[in-house]
Amino acid sequence: MAGDTLTSQEYIQHHLTNLAYGKHPDGTWGFAKSAQEIGEMGFWAIHVDTMFWSILLGFVFLGLFIVAARSATTGVPGTLQNLCEMAVEFVEENITQVFGSRPNAIIGPLSLTILVWVFLMNLMDLVPVDFIPQAAHLAGVPYFKVVSTTDPNATLGMAIGVFILVLYYNFKIKGPVKFAKGLVTHPVPKWFMYPFNFVLEIVDLIAKPLSHGLRLFGNLYAGEMIFILIALLPFYAQWLLSLPWAIFHILIICLQAFVFMILTIVYLTQAHETDEH
Repeated sequence: MAGDTLTSQEYIQHHLTNLAYGKHPDGTWGFAKSAQEIGEMGFWAIHVDTMFWSILLGFVFLGLFIVAARSATTGVPGTLQNLCEMAVEFVEENITQVFGSRPNAIIGPLSLTILVWVFLMNLMDLVPVDFIPQAAHLAGVPYFKVVSTTDPNATLGMAIGVFILVLYYNFKIKGPVKFAKGLVTHPVPKWFMYPFNFVLEIVDLIAKPLSHGLRLFGNLYAGEMIFILIALLPFYAQWLLSLPWAIFHILIICLQAFVFMILTIVYLTQAHETDEH
């Protein structure tokens, strides 16, 4: 696709545009055929490619662990069993170090799901940028992004999901009265500082899901942008630059999946703390 008649700006815009479905200004429903149409659809446009790849990779995650569980052996484990056991042990170790031994049935499965699911979505960034979009273009699909974590709707959606759990456990563990009291008495426990404390605590509360989701989005978006810029170079230069960047990007893929998981554990740990600051 880099060799088509598209200008560099059009090529970059094409690869950064999602396949959106929504309501057009004329009242009809359908797929957007340009980035401008996506903007006209407004907030409720659905990014079909993001939904497709995130759900597909979610089933890949489930399938891998189901197969590993059903074929598990106490003898010499296979490669898949080894990888799954390493992931589980890695998650358990981090939960033990951060969350401790508090009783919670959801933090283990949630952390494992986040780690593997986000890793798989990030891993799609190593697929050549023109490979799947070009195949989709030949099939008549105008846009088709494959890296779900380069869409802020996906990363912020996951972060908001974690944020809802944080609020739930704050109310459940601390109770609504103690939780509300903490919003006005920290960091300065003086009555005349209550309004100032409240503003600080609300800003801190809102900043957590924003930073949680935007950190993942920003890192993967930047990585994808570099792959797109490399694809605009002559063929001989692409191989010279893409391979080293892909090798380095593997570190980013793994690191960002870990960071998203560990922040989830940290936020849930804070929600379970009942001691004073």
